[in-house]
Amino acid sequence: MSNNQSSGSENWGTRIGVILAVAGSAVGLGNFLRFPGIAAQNGGGAFMLPYFISLLVLGIPLCWAEWTMGRYGGLRGFNSAPGIFSVLWRNPLAKYLGGVALLIPLVIYMYYVLIEAWCLGYAIDYLTGDLILGTGGSVDTLVESLRENSAVPLSDKQAASQAFAKYFGNFVGSGENGALLDPEHRSWLLILGMTFLINFVFIYRGISRGIETFCRFAMPLLVVLALVVLVRVLTLGTPDPAYPEQSVLGGLGFMWNPDFHKLADPQTWLAASGQIFFSLSVGFGIIINYASYLRRNDDVVLSGLCSSSMNEFFEVCLGGLITLPAAFIFLGAAAGEQGTFGLGFVALPNVFAMMHGGRLFGFLWFFMLFLAAITSSVSMLQPVIAFFEEGFGLKRHASAALLGILSAMGCGFVFYFSEDMLALDMFDFWVGSVLIFILALIQSIIYGWLFGIERGEREAHLGAHLRIPRFIQYMLKYVVPIYLMTILVAFCWEKLPSRTVDGEYHEGYIEMIATNRIALLSVVFIGAVLMFLLLLVRIAGKRWEAEGRFADLEPEGEFRK
Repeated sequence: MSNNQSSGSENWGTRIGVILAVAGSAVGLGNFLRFPGIAAQNGGGAFMLPYFISLLVLGIPLCWAEWTMGRYGGLRGFNSAPGIFSVLWRNPLAKYLGGVALLIPLVIYMYYVLIEAWCLGYAIDYLTGDLILGTGGSVDTLVESLRENSAVPLSDKQAASQAFAKYFGNFVGSGENGALLDPEHRSWLLILGMTFLINFVFIYRGISRGIETFCRFAMPLLVVLALVVLVRVLTLGTPDPAYPEQSVLGGLGFMWNPDFHKLADPQTWLAASGQIFFSLSVGFGIIINYASYLRRNDDVVLSGLCSSSMNEFFEVCLGGLITLPAAFIFLGAAAGEQGTFGLGFVALPNVFAMMHGGRLFGFLWFFMLFLAAITSSVSMLQPVIAFFEEGFGLKRHASAALLGILSAMGCGFVFYFSEDMLALDMFDFWVGSVLIFILALIQSIIYGWLFGIERGEREAHLGAHLRIPRFIQYMLKYVVPIYLMTILVAFCWEKLPSRTVDGEYHEGYIEMIATNRIALLSVVFIGAVLMFLLLLVRIAGKRWEAEGRFADLEPEGEFRK
């Protein structure tokens, strides 16, 4: 085996290509929708202190560890997490831990592609005029209906706000299960199918010709679109003279004025750590797969730092200046109470309705979200594709077809059980939150205690133009696992049991599973997918052993001389 390149049949074409691809996997809807809301709810400018502490203590060190482990496994013939973990830790259990890194991106893709299709659908609806007031489109029809059926007169602002909320509810089928199968949603089915197909076209073309080529085009375009929308938002001034406090300056102040009292609230620190964790795609099983296609002397230190920095630019400098300040113009302080979807799909359409050129900027906003989402979703498919190919010797068309069937089943589950978006919420909580913490904890223990920080430091600096400070290695061994366990326990303590806060009852996820059939079915579905993947991992592991894939490795994963 060459010491200069990965043993796999694929490699990244350029350094900037892999940086853009990894940044693309991280840059997504969370940067533009989730981050602004969390920051505003947790101290605004003061939130940035725990946010950047979490970035330095948790995010970047774990990112470096994943880049290092991924390249190390790739040079020893493996591109999938079960194989890479088996190289890092020569123990039969290792490959099953890698199975978690297959489950996470696969299940997240199952519902993420739906949200992606929402963005594309909204972009199209802005082009057709359905989402523009005064054009006789669907929103105008809803406004008229709401006014006719309201017991009290509605102002233009109230009618528009309720109409956009109802439009979104109808669009995603939140009223009842199976609502999206009605004939009126046939165009939406076409959009979903097209979105699904676009993802698989890129993943079928492979690492270099598919994902890298797309991200080299999409990421610069994403920056341009975000800057165009940002300039328009920052020049809105005070659109409604009746509410002079609801201006751009007021929105920026609402977003960034620090509330230092929030720093005494443990929830603020938990929210900051969680946002960094989700934002960088750490624990998704994606970076470790992408890094496995690097050559021996490719710089993982600089690449990891560049991709993390690029993600922070999108999140803080673009997402933090667009979404919530714009929503504040319409909603005032109530903008901070909107959820992720409420901000992006309900509040901002109200803003676009108030501005000159709202039709164009509404289209640009949702097309930008679509691009951000698709750069993430294509990355979610690659880890499982890599496993099918190296675990069973499947060609690209066969592995893509098998993955398409699996992901379509899960997507269909979330698509059908659309009432209150409960199935989507269950998938997101158990896989997109809890299991991500668990996988990152697994990776930190493998890197710090089983692979070893001495070897980790040596491997990371092969071909590196920057040096990782020595104390980072000790953080990865001692601080990061404790930090992750603390976050995981606190997160579960906050979300799993039901509780009453300030006289308001909040149903926990345990009670939800026990009392709601759809919640229970969602957990059973996730469990079934996990069991299926672990069975495939077992079969692949036996195949690797029979082929002697580990025969040339010492117990610690080094090649025999």
